[in-house]
Amino acid sequence: MFGGRRAKAKERAAAAAAARSERYQIQVRGIRKDFGEHHILRGIDLDIERGHINVIVGGSGAGKSVTMKHLIGLIKPDEGQILVDGEDIVPMDDFALNEVRTKFGMLFQYAALFDSMTVEENVLFPLMEHQRRSKSLAEMKEIVTEKLHSLGLFNIEKKYPSELSGGMRKRVGLARAIVMEPEILFYDEPTTGLDPIATKNVDEMIQEISEKFNVTSVVISHDMASTFRIAHRVSMLYKGQIIATGPPKEILKNPPDPLREFLVTSGTVELPPAGEDD
Repeated sequence: MFGGRRAKAKERAAAAAAARSERYQIQVRGIRKDFGEHHILRGIDLDIERGHINVIVGGSGAGKSVTMKHLIGLIKPDEGQILVDGEDIVPMDDFALNEVRTKFGMLFQYAALFDSMTVEENVLFPLMEHQRRSKSLAEMKEIVTEKLHSLGLFNIEKKYPSELSGGMRKRVGLARAIVMEPEILFYDEPTTGLDPIATKNVDEMIQEISEKFNVTSVVISHDMASTFRIAHRVSMLYKGQIIATGPPKEILKNPPDPLREFLVTSGTVELPPAGEDD
């Protein structure tokens, strides 16, 4: 049984290596999801561009969080495909899915740090889960310090989350997300609850990580100022469907009415009058 799994894992690795030349690292096709009588996702088609910052925007209840849970394999759709490096994760069993998840890192809302653990213990947690058989504790602690330093965090390993500012907690959460050197980073509403200066700092952090580590970034957000500051590609989720997607300048030329209303109400982006392309 294990030999078969190892062989399949090697096949997946080879397929992923071949797929790295493809423009889109994640491709979603026809995803539908109902919870009882509630139709949450109604046939989503979505492309996540490799090595770029992809932002999914939408109002409350639009299905953003449910979409992200599908992308990381926490929820299986009722219909459709989710291709990661060309491989559909929907039919995968837990073993195969966990192999794919080694490509993922996740920065949760409010960083979601363990309050009872030090900064070092928080960032160390994924390594202890996945690499304790291949690396010594000293080696793993060196990796933790390196990731903290790469984000401008020094001499805080022994501090607790309660001793840090909101922006610093975000950076520690990001250090934990990148400690396994993932290919794809997911951000769940990263600027929620932050003041404008802290928000700008988080935006710069996302851009810095994207450039420094060449990761594919997927950001769930309703913060339009932040979105148009960092996004290479924007997708608008409305009533369980993607109604607009593309580079920011392109979708601003003639946005569909729900996106136009969202943008105008946010007051952060200037739009041409409706019906004009330039």
